[in-house]
Amino acid sequence: MFHKIYLTNILTFKNMKKLIAGIALFGTFALASAQTITFDKTTFDYGTIKPNSEGTRFFTVTNTGDKPLILSNVKPSCGCTTPEFSQDPIMPGKSAKIKVGYNTALTGGFNKMIEVFSNDPANSRSVIYIKGNVDPSAPEAKVLTPAEQKEAAKAEKKAAKIAKKTAAK
Repeated sequence: MFHKIYLTNILTFKNMKKLIAGIALFGTFALASAQTITFDKTTFDYGTIKPNSEGTRFFTVTNTGDKPLILSNVKPSCGCTTPEFSQDPIMPGKSAKIKVGYNTALTGGFNKMIEVFSNDPANSRSVIYIKGNVDPSAPEAKVLTPAEQKEAAKAEKKAAKIAKKTAAK
């Protein structure tokens, strides 16, 4: 009888060890797989621009995780900044744009914070910035030729690719 109880306790103890090890392994796996938010840049510098010039800029958001990333809210620090974004899931390895507009009728320097809320467990609140200076004496903005526009688009893609690789490390 004693041997039977002793053997039952040993078997139960071994099963408990397996159960605890399984839970620990599953917990580690669950934490290791998640959606991860990455930006191509966290600050967009407008430079010095003329009043009423184009105030729209774009931030590229990439999901470098392995689960869908969802932007739940994008909140500017004041009414002079207007963000636009999609709440559609950003699938792993894919990107989306956050469109940010600044009211360039306001002259003077600016440095504005924009909060980005997502389902990234490590960075549920990220912060991006826009800055610049609206000055009536600023030089006229140069209009890019089609070749220059193509080159600028290529450079932007390359920068996004580098940011994606850097974030994956």
